[in-house]
Amino acid sequence: MKVLIVDDEPLARSRLKRLIEQLSQFQVVGEAGDTVMALQLLHSQQPDILLLDIAMPGTDGIEFATELLALPTPPAVIFITAHPEHALNAYQAAPADYLLKPVSVDKLQQALEKVGLHTKAHVERQKNTEPKIIYTQAGVKRQLELKDVLFFSAEDKYVRMVYKGGEAIIEQSLVQLLQQYPQQLLRIHRSTLINKTHLDRLVSANNRHWVRLHGCDDRLEVSRREVANIRNCIC
Repeated sequence: MKVLIVDDEPLARSRLKRLIEQLSQFQVVGEAGDTVMALQLLHSQQPDILLLDIAMPGTDGIEFATELLALPTPPAVIFITAHPEHALNAYQAAPADYLLKPVSVDKLQQALEKVGLHTKAHVERQKNTEPKIIYTQAGVKRQLELKDVLFFSAEDKYVRMVYKGGEAIIEQSLVQLLQQYPQQLLRIHRSTLINKTHLDRLVSANNRHWVRLHGCDDRLEVSRREVANIRNCIC
């Protein structure tokens, strides 16, 4: 899997690159010292995973990761920072993981492999089968067919899955879910994905927008930049 490193400190980038070189299934396809260069490399190299520092000059890592959520298939983001106080704000950008410097090769490998599992591992297997979401509830591992899920909502460090008849907390981030199921899911807000098959209508009033889903009483807020995509999906 292709990895892009973004950190304004050259020594930090070099250390991460050396660690990744010990992991044969991952390849560093570029390094960037700021988000401007990072965006150029994202388009040219199309990495699967972004190792992203938070405290950088100009656009910081959290703001940059939030902007990437607007992409059709954004890379999975793993924040790597020396500042634990950024954790709560960082999770608003729906990262796949959050690691504190200095990062050990074991922790980095664990994070990369977890992300890799959710970004590509199941895509081929699920082409001819009904996708299923695996989750744990009351200590019991369960599975639910994706067609029965109404929407996913990011709340603090967790993602809430709302389905016909209930809801549950799942481990996958919104980015991972969208990468796994791009045909079935649609982003309507930076914190919300809906199941396209349940989309009923778009409601607009006073420059605000919501969607209604079949079989769901929730009125889900829509960001303005996603309105056109939703209209295309309804048509």
